[in-house]
Amino acid sequence: MEKSSLNKVILIGRVGDKPEGRYTSGGKSTSSFSIATNETWGIDDNRQEHTEWHNIVAWGKLAEFSSDYLQKGQLICIEGKLRTRVWKDKEENSRKTTEIVADRVTPLEWKGKKSSVDTEVSDADDDEEELPF
Repeated sequence: MEKSSLNKVILIGRVGDKPEGRYTSGGKSTSSFSIATNETWGIDDNRQEHTEWHNIVAWGKLAEFSSDYLQKGQLICIEGKLRTRVWKDKEENSRKTTEIVADRVTPLEWKGKKSSVDTEVSDADDDEEELPF
């Protein structure tokens, strides 16, 4: 009997900086940005807070949407999967990072003037392709 597994992330948080859009050498659009999630616990004077920063990567139409419409501080919902990649830096040191590859981005509020775009964007329309990591 084969066991199933699931790699699914759902986060609601605020965009750190304006998403940075770019294109791969093959012409595929990609965007990267971070979102912050906060948690609090404790009571009154013993109240504690923790902010966690999450690195997000989007591809295709989702990357273009993110670069064009997301703003710093905007509350959004991200659905995606965890990916870890390893590489060597200029000094040949091994580096490792874990990112969330977005499958869906849903703005939960609009900063400034609301756009006429759909309020939910997913990569379902993009062709499946092997990620470069």
